[in-house]
Amino acid sequence: MVHDADGVDDATMLAFARETQLSETSFIQSPAADGATYRNRIWTVGRELPFAGHPSLGAAVAEAFVRGERSASYRQQTPAGVQALEVELRADGRGGHAELECEPTAFLDEIDPARVAAICGLETSDLHPELRPQWVSTGVPQVVVPLVDRDALLRAHTGEAAPLAQLIAEGGGIVVYMAAVGEDGRGSARAFFAEGPVAVEDPATGSAVGPLCAYLDHHAGISSISVEQGAQMGRPSRLEARIDGGRAHVGGDCVIVLAGTVSL
Repeated sequence: MVHDADGVDDATMLAFARETQLSETSFIQSPAADGATYRNRIWTVGRELPFAGHPSLGAAVAEAFVRGERSASYRQQTPAGVQALEVELRADGRGGHAELECEPTAFLDEIDPARVAAICGLETSDLHPELRPQWVSTGVPQVVVPLVDRDALLRAHTGEAAPLAQLIAEGGGIVVYMAAVGEDGRGSARAFFAEGPVAVEDPATGSAVGPLCAYLDHHAGISSISVEQGAQMGRPSRLEARIDGGRAHVGGDCVIVLAGTVSL
């Protein structure tokens, strides 16, 4: 992420994000919304996102590190709204835990299971027999796809990016989010998105684990989940989500890997 980015224009943000080649890059600016602590501009290598989860958590931890605050409550401004975050830094200050209160949940259209299965390289029988794929938003729409088990999740893959990109574009979303979660709320997930002609897997998708938690709370009575993601990529992550006050709350641990200065 880039701090003190008030003077950075959109073209430079996009160019910087492309140079990093990360899933997302955050640029922290002064807020324009009442009550916001800072503005978080989140870019992929192809566009600005209205909202994203793990860049929000990471930005909050990095902000606390820069501000020298061991414990903090922030409100970040994004195009999706103003979201509250709680942050606790580790004793060494090189990382911490953050939790984000997501936007109100919107349950949107269900999707043909056969179409989703084909896009994800699976058979329709690999999808959960009772929980149908559905667009769900807690800040940005995502395709939530419950699977029968972890074996099905491990078999998932993408071929051509065009069908994936078309499905995501239809709902104005970011990823197709597949998950296998047990009745105890523990499980695994994988997320695929498209950047131009290329299908890409995301190592951690906080903006999708919130919709997944809201979906499972609504359809299966599971109101708290802990989800592993990214292990197949060699970049394991764990995100937690819970429903509190009717909203999804997403949290996770973040580590500050390095800090430096960039002249633009």
